[in-house]
Amino acid sequence: MTRILLIGAPIAVAVSVWFGGDGEPQRPKDDPSLRISRTAAAPDPLKAGTPEQQRELEERIDALPPGLADPAKKEIAARLVASAENSTLDWRSQYGVIEDIGDGNGYTAGIIGFCSGTNDMLQLVEHFTERHPGNPLARYLPALREVDGSDSHEGLGAPFEAAWAKAAQDPAFREAQDLMRDRIYFDPAVRLAKMDGLSTLGQFIYYDAMVLHGPGLGPQGFYGIREAAMAAADTAAEGGDEKAFLGAFLDAGRHVISRQKTEQTRDSSRIDTAQRVFLRQGNMDLQTPLEWRVYGETFRIDS
Repeated sequence: MTRILLIGAPIAVAVSVWFGGDGEPQRPKDDPSLRISRTAAAPDPLKAGTPEQQRELEERIDALPPGLADPAKKEIAARLVASAENSTLDWRSQYGVIEDIGDGNGYTAGIIGFCSGTNDMLQLVEHFTERHPGNPLARYLPALREVDGSDSHEGLGAPFEAAWAKAAQDPAFREAQDLMRDRIYFDPAVRLAKMDGLSTLGQFIYYDAMVLHGPGLGPQGFYGIREAAMAAADTAAEGGDEKAFLGAFLDAGRHVISRQKTEQTRDSSRIDTAQRVFLRQGNMDLQTPLEWRVYGETFRIDS
């Protein structure tokens, strides 16, 4: 994991496209107030557009085909991410996994790599504890708040690791992980990709980048990477070529990966020998069979 410190999960995202009456993405030529500003820093997605514009845009997005949110495609996405995060296609076996992989983010755990140093693990445990106060992880909330933003294990350690594994045996905690994965990463990424007029593959590329880099606004976060790509190519919703834009997005993400601290976090095979392969093949709907390589290991999904 190389994600930077989270700033919270942006559910309302930056307005960068408008949709016609038929629900098809169109370049917003007639209303420049809806266009995203091309500045060096990514805009705050929570402050773009009026509430009325946001509501209408959300309705338009809801009317679009499900894309990656289709259950079969979402399962493929989960397996693709698990191959990069945990070297397995069996993502459901990862709820109880917890370790420090030495990337500076403290503990990495669960189905999406919730990290003690990047706020998403804290969000998860707070959410779970609100609904299930007596859970094994509740006593560690003060420590999680203290270590948030660092790689420290202070107040956690082996007892916390055991508590995580015990909590993962509870279906309610597994459900909480699913919910927070969707709330922090999957839903914002897919909805923003639809706003940008992207295919199912493009939606997955956004989702994977959101998981890897976190929903940060800086140059190393997801929104900063998207802004760098938009400076290099128009999105499909702006009338650009989707493959060209996704190539620029992958270039921007790979640049961030190349500047990471360790050899492990600098590995860009999830881009080079997975996502670029699908893009070169023109597999914009993520049709199976899919075959790719991550960390030198070959994976395949037949159906």
